[in-house]
Amino acid sequence: MILRTMTADDYDKVYSLWMSCKNMGFNNLDDSREGVQKFLKRNPDTSFVAELNGEIVGIILAGHDGRRGYIYHMSVAERYRRQGIGSRLVEKCLAALKGEGINKVALLVFNRNEEGNGFWESQGFTARGDITYRNKELNKIIRIDT
Repeated sequence: MILRTMTADDYDKVYSLWMSCKNMGFNNLDDSREGVQKFLKRNPDTSFVAELNGEIVGIILAGHDGRRGYIYHMSVAERYRRQGIGSRLVEKCLAALKGEGINKVALLVFNRNEEGNGFWESQGFTARGDITYRNKELNKIIRIDT
């Protein structure tokens, strides 16, 4: 298996993997081909794929704003889970963010995603009970929940 930096050329395989994973949330703008290309242009060295025999079996999409790091999507194909792929992707991503001077990383996980919440807890990410997450659409967004 090869862990490598994600490129815009990976989009179709990555999107297919995302859609195969349960309990994740996407949208038609930010997670479109154009949205991901724009994201990768701004954050070219912090997102990674795990590739096995030409198949993308894992992906972590992450970046930063110069102050905080954010992990937006992390997926491993179901048949490849519990083999350390997710942990290796997280390790590589966190090292890249740290290398860019980032001191803290955040992410969001749906409450209903028990497997995902368990994974992130095992990676040392703690849940915060003292904040309320809020957002506001600036453009009409269509949610795509898996």
